[in-house]
Amino acid sequence: MQSKYEIIIYWSEDDKAYIAEVPELAGCMADGKSYIEALQNAEIIIEEWLETAKSLNREIPKPKGKLMYA
Repeated sequence: MQSKYEIIIYWSEDDKAYIAEVPELAGCMADGKSYIEALQNAEIIIEEWLETAKSLNREIPKPKGKLMYA
């Protein structure tokens, strides 16, 4: 899967890992030992987030593309 949601990836010194956040999907985030691993994990978690939202009949936000506050 290749998500159309914006993913923000940064290094966390506290966690000693890369953190990948998906701002458009509340609480959707992943981590990884490398930038690529964090991105791959984010793709998985986005898919799981969407599947859970569908199963609970919750509204799924449409991807907005580039956000202005990053």
